[in-house]
Amino acid sequence: MSNQTYAASADSAAVPSAVTTIVPAVGRLLISTIFILSGLSKVAAPAMTVGYIQSAGLPFPSLAFGIAAFIEIVGGITLLVGYRTRITAAVLFVFALATAAFFHNHFGDQNQFIHFFKNIAIAGGLLHVVAFGGGRVSLDGRRS
Repeated sequence: MSNQTYAASADSAAVPSAVTTIVPAVGRLLISTIFILSGLSKVAAPAMTVGYIQSAGLPFPSLAFGIAAFIEIVGGITLLVGYRTRITAAVLFVFALATAAFFHNHFGDQNQFIHFFKNIAIAGGLLHVVAFGGGRVSLDGRRS
């Protein structure tokens, strides 16, 4: 019985170390990918993006386009490499909530309903990054 207890405690000591080292980096990779790809798609089709922003009734659509593309590309890359991770995640958190509220608020459309809650789920993941930081495998982790 004591051998089982020892084996379980030895294995469980290795698991948290791997989890706290690797999992935050994988999580940042997964979350940042959607922002980077979305920002690049905006840059690839600026007129379409500006038109979409106009259709939502937001002011200064060209300026909003530039801000959105910048936040998504720079924020996504910064989150990916783990630089100023908590601040970056907080900015992306606000951005994800704003896009949910302004662009995915037609709940009668099932697609928009799903996109709204996708953004809410992304915001939840970003809150974890705000709370716990970028982890050891990040530029922030190397600085500490």
